[in-house]
Amino acid sequence: MLVSVTGGTGFVGAHSVAAILEAGHRVRLLVRDESTVERALAPLGVDAGAVDLVRGDVLARADVDRLVRGADAVLHAASVYSFDSRLHGAMRRTNVAGTELVLDAARRAGAGRTVYVSTFGALSPTPRRVIGPDSPVGRPREAYLASKAAAETVARRHQEQGAPVAITYPPALLGPHDPKLGDQTTRLRNALRGLMPIWPLGGLPIGDVRDTAALHASLVDARSPALEPVRDRHLCPGHYLTTRQYVRTLREITGRALPTVYLPARAMLPLGALTTLLQRVWPWHIPAEYGAIYTCACALRADDRATSPVVAARPVVATFADTVGWLHRGGLLSDRAAGAAVAAPAVLTS
Repeated sequence: MLVSVTGGTGFVGAHSVAAILEAGHRVRLLVRDESTVERALAPLGVDAGAVDLVRGDVLARADVDRLVRGADAVLHAASVYSFDSRLHGAMRRTNVAGTELVLDAARRAGAGRTVYVSTFGALSPTPRRVIGPDSPVGRPREAYLASKAAAETVARRHQEQGAPVAITYPPALLGPHDPKLGDQTTRLRNALRGLMPIWPLGGLPIGDVRDTAALHASLVDARSPALEPVRDRHLCPGHYLTTRQYVRTLREITGRALPTVYLPARAMLPLGALTTLLQRVWPWHIPAEYGAIYTCACALRADDRATSPVVAARPVVATFADTVGWLHRGGLLSDRAAGAAVAAPAVLTS
């Protein structure tokens, strides 16, 4: 079957493309810059020539129509994922308008299933702090999460109208081969570089990008007998970690002390709001982001009974070790910063 993919050169998208190809399907990618395809897919063992390319933009209707024409399934993974306030406008355009365009085009083209990649945070905040497929769309007070909540509303409207749309909810994802060094990978790297000595209390769900990719490869095939979700909504594999557990895991795999001060997350929100304003004029990235603090304050956990049974979450220690090892081998972490993880074995991409 032919699977059309948006966001296929990003972290989630590239790993998902590799998993879909491994499952025996053909892939067609929408890309703005064809030169990014090899950089994203080659480290995963995928020959760029193995995928069909449609050059265009997710915000251009004609380009999206060409992408989905004749497709058996569509994976919509294109998103601007960042807590950087300089990207707020791009988030609203790509995450909301782009989702509307892609889901509408796939529906008109008669795709058998469209998989929309949402996020846990689109369901925040919630009084119970435990989410499942039936959780209502949240009203998060943070720009990125608000844009994903708005896109979630679009996807659920298509579901309610009977369109074959599946929604996935990845947690904060780590793992090897992040082609654009996204927010989560950068945050882990900054912690090991000594740029994050202060952490908010609370926590967040953490998952491995390879597990989410494996779930996407299963979901694009509407014939799969293993898929009996609630309303075709799927919590991706992962583990809930407090921020103390997060730092403790880094200490375990690196053997480093990593002195850290923990403060109440809600008390740190004003600092995050200040850095959001400062970031708009400051040219260098500021690690203390409002969105990251807000996520920890919300402390969302997945309902274990509702997590997709198709793919089991790998141990979080393995995910962290593979991430640190990949950063070190790529020259993005020094020997000192990676610590004992320098001796970690080469990562596997599946």
